[in-house]
Order: sequence, then C-alpha cells, then structure tokens
Amino acid sequence: MSKSKIGFVSLGCPKNQIDTEIMLRELHEAGYELTPEETEADIVIINTCAFIESAKKEAIDNILDIAVLKDQYNLKGIIVTGCLAQRYRDEILQEMPEVDAVVGCGGLHSIVDAVKAVEQKQRYTCYAPIEEMPLGGSRIVTTPSHYAYLKIAEGCDNHCTYCAIPLIRGKFRSRDLDDIVAEAAELEALGAKEIILVAQDVTRYGEDLPGGVTLYSLIRAITDSTKTAKIRLLYCYPDKITDELVEEMRTNDRVLHYIDLPIQHIAEGVLKRMGRRGGRAAIEAAISKLRTAMPDIVIRTTLIAGFPGESEEDFAELRDFAAEAKFERLGVFPYSKEEGTPAALLPDQIDEQVKLDRAETIMKDQLMVNDQFAKAQVGKVFEVLVDDFDVVAEAYYGRSYMDAPDIDPKIYFMGKPGIKPGQTVHVMIDEVIDYDLTGHMVEP
Repeated sequence: MSKSKIGFVSLGCPKNQIDTEIMLRELHEAGYELTPEETEADIVIINTCAFIESAKKEAIDNILDIAVLKDQYNLKGIIVTGCLAQRYRDEILQEMPEVDAVVGCGGLHSIVDAVKAVEQKQRYTCYAPIEEMPLGGSRIVTTPSHYAYLKIAEGCDNHCTYCAIPLIRGKFRSRDLDDIVAEAAELEALGAKEIILVAQDVTRYGEDLPGGVTLYSLIRAITDSTKTAKIRLLYCYPDKITDELVEEMRTNDRVLHYIDLPIQHIAEGVLKRMGRRGGRAAIEAAISKLRTAMPDIVIRTTLIAGFPGESEEDFAELRDFAAEAKFERLGVFPYSKEEGTPAALLPDQIDEQVKLDRAETIMKDQLMVNDQFAKAQVGKVFEVLVDDFDVVAEAYYGRSYMDAPDIDPKIYFMGKPGIKPGQTVHVMIDEVIDYDLTGHMVEP
C-alpha cells in the first residue's frame, strides 16, 4: 500500500512554525509525500495556536474547513497538533468527531506514529510531558531561503497572570548553545541572510544552563561561527535588557538594530496585577538604554488594553506613554480572558466593547506616530533584503533592518530587471504609501 500524502496547516507564531517544520522533516524521512494542497492530501495535520480567544477560534475554524474535504475530496484523516491540542486534549476528540488524532506539544516527535494510526483508521492521542521533549531537531525550512527563524528555548517561567503559555508549553528550557550555533551555520549554508532568534522570552536564554551562558554570548557565538547572516531579536522582556546585551547589539555589526520588546502596559497597578517584573522603571530604563546606545534602533512593542481593573486613569496613562514613547512599531490586543489563568479570576473584568474601543483608540493615536516615522525616512538610503517582485505594483519589495517578516511594513522599489529574492540592494526612499515605503535602487 502506498503511503499517504500529507498536507499541513500551520497557525500562530514563528515558534509554532518551527515545530511544523520539524514534523515535516520527520514525515519526509519516514517516506511520506508532502503536499502544499490540502485538496490533494490523504491526511491533513493542523498545527494550532491557543494563545488568546481569536487564535482558538481560528484553529477551530480551520479544523471545520478542512473537515469539509472528507466529503468533497480524498481526505481520510485530520490530526490536530500544537497549543490547542495541548490545552484541550481529549475535549477535541469528544466535541469534534471530524478529528482523528490529537498530538500535544510534548508529542511533537510522535507525528509519524499518529499518521500511521490514522492510516489504520485508529483514533490516536499523545500527550508526552512537554519538559521531556528534546529541543531542536532537523527541519524542512518553509520560509523563503533568504531568512529563517531559529528557536533558542522552549516554555516560559514568567507566569504573567493573563498568559496560558506556561500551562501549555511548560517551564523555560534553553537549548544547548552548540546545538543552536550549529543550526545557525546550517541555515546560513542554505542561503539565510537573516536569522531571527525566537523564544517565549529570548532574554532569559541561558539562565538554566551552566557556565554563565547568556543571550549576548549566544549572539557572539553565532556571529563567530557564521560569515554574513544578520541576527534579529524577537520577544525580549524589558527587565532583562542588560548593559552587556545592549553593548553586544551596538558593537556587533551583524546584529540588526531592531528589538521586539512587549511591555503590555505602563500603569504600575496594572503591571502588578499582570505579574510583570520591574514595573514602569524597568520599561523606561530599557527604552533609554537602547535608544541612547543606538539612536537608529527600531523598537516594536505590544500592549494589552482593558486588563481587569484598568481604570480610565490607567488607560489614559498608557495612551499618553505610547504617544510620548513613539514606538516605531506597535500593536494592541484587547485583553482576552483565558481559563486557567489567574487574571481570569480577577474582579473588575471590563466590558468587551470597552476593551475594543480602548485598543482602537491607541491604534488611531499610533497612526500619527507611524506616519511621522515613515515620512522621516524619505531621502534616506537603506540596505534592503529583497523578498520578491509584486506584479500588481510592478515593483520589487523587501525589508530593511527596520522590518521583521510578516508583521512590519515593506519597502517597494524600482530596480533593474533580474533582481532575485535574497539579494541585498540599496534603496533611496522617495515617498510613503500607507504604512509602506517606496523608492528606487541606487548604487551603494
């Protein structure tokens, strides 16, 4: 009997995408054919997110959409993996008869067994302990070859009161430094010009390892063992922005002057109820260190509006701070009440519409900040990593150091024919269109 064709749907963050890539590799090595078309698949694996309510809804909607293929095409099985699978376990099989197997986060390396069970028309579950799952592993990289994500740790020990990640992903565990460095070298050999370090909190890297390993020593080890790839940092916590890390970013020309620094709020009472470390002082100190050392740094942050007990005064303080801090990149989530988290039990839960209105208000304020920042780039020349050619815009597009993939704006530019994805070019910015910049290619 020929082996099944396997389709994949990967939802959520880049960390989840890496898990998908590891499963793809294990199935490929087991002899399964992989297909990007769900309509051609015999079995579809849906790797889910369950961080907030909207992510859970997206996961469930995808499961139901894929289930339609059982009637209309050749689909014989659906396997649900990832955070939704870990968090809701047997409830998925009980409440969604469309699903044939459920594999939690700790069962990542059991995916071949899950597929074999579904092929035999057997229902299958695996909830291996997340803390015992080996970190890392070979993968089929699904990002364009010129950039890649690199997960340096699993789990989280921060225990912010609104967050279910510690319940889902377990305790914080750093990957072995040599293992990470070896993978970075492999990614560069495959063509990666940009390597993006990710974890629930990259700034805690090494705290659980012997020998004084830290994030900045990891960065140095990666750049010493690779030749040209640039490094981008996502998901850093303000209280862990040390002088040593800032100095490494400032002096190491392979580290992009960009940082994802989710602060969530600024009012002391709200931060305390959130279980965030350091308070306003730590946030202001981190921003000051980064901007003093690197005046060109781009700081991306995330805020939560409508956290339980957030008063009008708290919200006004957050709004004023966001306007004054002028974050180059900013996103706002209305608070999502997640079962099993301490914040779900807090008094003074806020009306859903009020949460939405507050989030929208800050995003409207941010439009002016974004516009001012974008217009300040006109006339400047940036090194741009080319992503592709847009046939509708009839222009190439790519990203500068200011822009992380998928979440930040792009730079569109006119250039000579034959430019390929992954090339680095220099672009002078001519104007701003919405959030994006446009320009033309120039000689360096």
